[in-house]
Amino acid sequence: MSTAGPLAGIRIIEVGVMLAGPYATMMLADLGAEVIKVEPPGGEISRQVSDSYFASLNRNKQSVMLDLRSEEGRRRLGELVADSHALLVNMKPSAIRRLGLTYESLKQFNERIVCVAMTGFGLDGGDDPAFDYVIQAATGVAAMTGDPEGPPTLPGYSSADNSTGLTAALGLLAQIVSGRGGQIDVSLQDVMLSQLNYRAAAFLNDGVEPQRLPNGAHSYYVPAQLFPTADGYLALFITHDGFWAAFAAEAGIDGFATMAERAARRDEVLELVGAVLRGDSALNWQRRLQLLGIPVAAVRTLPEALAATPQALVTAGEFRLVGSPIHIAGYEPEYRPAPQLDEHHQVAAQPS
Repeated sequence: MSTAGPLAGIRIIEVGVMLAGPYATMMLADLGAEVIKVEPPGGEISRQVSDSYFASLNRNKQSVMLDLRSEEGRRRLGELVADSHALLVNMKPSAIRRLGLTYESLKQFNERIVCVAMTGFGLDGGDDPAFDYVIQAATGVAAMTGDPEGPPTLPGYSSADNSTGLTAALGLLAQIVSGRGGQIDVSLQDVMLSQLNYRAAAFLNDGVEPQRLPNGAHSYYVPAQLFPTADGYLALFITHDGFWAAFAAEAGIDGFATMAERAARRDEVLELVGAVLRGDSALNWQRRLQLLGIPVAAVRTLPEALAATPQALVTAGEFRLVGSPIHIAGYEPEYRPAPQLDEHHQVAAQPS
C-alpha cells in the first residue's frame, strides 16, 4: 500500500472561510497535498460554529495565524507563496484585493503561483453577499424545487458551496498541471448555472421553462420520482424501456411499453404505479426491484444512511467524519484531525 498521496509534494495555501473554500482544500489535503490554512487573529469564523463543523472541513491541514492587514503578515504570506504551488481564497472581491490575494499581487513572490478566487458572482461581480441559499434562490434552483402547490424549496444541505468547492479544486489542479501561474476565477453563481445544464439548454434552445412536478418527478422520464408506499417512501427511477418491462412484470402492470407513451400518458402511469406501490413497504419494494436491476431506493434518514455505509466513515482525532469520496488504488488517506489555531506557526517562517 502506497503511503504517499497522488498530490504529495504539492503545497497549497488556503485563506478560507466557512464551507466552500475549506471544503475544496480538504479534498486536496485528503489526496496528499500539504494545505496551510492561513487564519486571522482569533481564528477562522467557522471555529465559532461548532467543533464538529470545523473538523468536518479542515482535517489534514496545518494552521498558521497571520494578520494580513499588517505589513508583517503580508511579508510572512509572501514567504509562504514563494514556496507554494497555489493559493485559494473565498471572500468578497474587495477583501481579496485589499488583502493582496490575487495573482497580480503575489506574482512578485512566485510567478508560477496559481491563485484561485472563489466569490459569489466573480471577481468583477461586486460585493453583494452570496451565501449558499442566496445563490440557490438567485439561479433558479429554489424556484424549480419543491411541491408545485407549495413554496420554493431549498435542499437540506449546502449544495452550492460544496459544488463550488469541487469546481475550484478542479480548476486549481488544472492550472498546476499546465505549469503556468495565473488567476482563476470561480463563482457560486456560475457553478450553479452550469449544473442546471440540460434544464438551461431546454429553455435556451426549445423555450421549455422548468416546472415543478409532484414528488420531485423528473421532467423527461416516467415514472421517475418518489412514491408513498405502505410504509415509507420509495425513489423509483425508470429511465428506459428495459427497466419498465422488468418493473411492470414484477408489479403486474400491462401496457405503456415505450418511453414516449409513458411521457404522453404521465398521469395514467403515475396513478397506476402509485396504486401498486402502496401495496407493500418501501424496503420490500427495494429488495424486490433491486434483484431485477431496477434503480430504486427506500428513502432513508441521514442516521440510517450513515449506519448503512460504515465503509464511508473515518476517524480524525476525536471526530467521526465522512471520508474522502475519491478512492485510488494503492493509496489510503491518513485522516489527521483539524489543526488548533496557529498550531503550525513555524511553517511560515521555515517553509518546507
